[in-house]
Amino acid sequence: MSNAVNAMVPFAGSGAVALHPGNLGSLDAYITAVNRVPLLSADEETRLAREFRDHNDLDSARQLILSHLRLVVAVARNYLGYGLPHADLIQEGNIGLMKAVKRFDPERGVRLVSFALHWIRAEIHEHILRNWRLVKVATTKAQRKLFFNLRSMKSKVGSFTPDEIQKVATTLNVRPQDVSEMEMRLGGGDIALEGRIEDGEEEFAPIAYLADSSSEPTEVLERRNRDVLQTDGVRRALDGLDARSRRIVEARWLDEDAEGNVGTATLHDLAGEFGVSAERIRQIEAKALQKMRGALDEHA
Repeated sequence: MSNAVNAMVPFAGSGAVALHPGNLGSLDAYITAVNRVPLLSADEETRLAREFRDHNDLDSARQLILSHLRLVVAVARNYLGYGLPHADLIQEGNIGLMKAVKRFDPERGVRLVSFALHWIRAEIHEHILRNWRLVKVATTKAQRKLFFNLRSMKSKVGSFTPDEIQKVATTLNVRPQDVSEMEMRLGGGDIALEGRIEDGEEEFAPIAYLADSSSEPTEVLERRNRDVLQTDGVRRALDGLDARSRRIVEARWLDEDAEGNVGTATLHDLAGEFGVSAERIRQIEAKALQKMRGALDEHA
């Protein structure tokens, strides 16, 4: 709540019953109550506004607010099509009314009802934009203008034609691409992160493809264990081999050539190096790998 609104909170006091959609039992009772509050004449309004401006008379401000609560109800009713509770719209409009009374200058020759309309609508607009969607659909001035006018300007249920987009852009003094973008935003909807279960099956939802499994604790632990096995584990397993067996394993599985290829040595290459048959090299390799697997299992 802004400082201006905080300053207006005492207006509901001064011996009067505070009128808001929650303390009268129902919204209908509230609307009936505010419609019974007498309207002020121009002279009474000017007198009360001067008393509040010059002497900070909160009782005068309270009377100005109470006499215009029916205006807020009427304005809020025009925004029911956005699916938000009527009572919430009225509450936000009341905040706008209090801000208007705070800034009203009776010497300008304008009635409070005309001055307050802007503030009431502004607060209701902000409330709708904050709560209509989880993701904001309008942030710039052009987007706000389109948000509150686009649906009423549609001549049919389907999408705008290029000519209709140009017509709307000209009427509202915005860019055609802004019209197209807002139409797309209004036509979309919020998507639940987690799917619902229908007919015993859970529907495919964003949580299925947005989840980051790389940070899941068990995955982190497994990845760490793999890293350890690929470094310390392999090194210790190699240390347990005799020199010839280690040379054969490294040449067949670990050593890189000039082009970065790993394990390019053939059985025949190593047979020539050690002066034995290729079959013997294969047997030594198989026995060494079996021994390394046992060492890695113990290390794990």
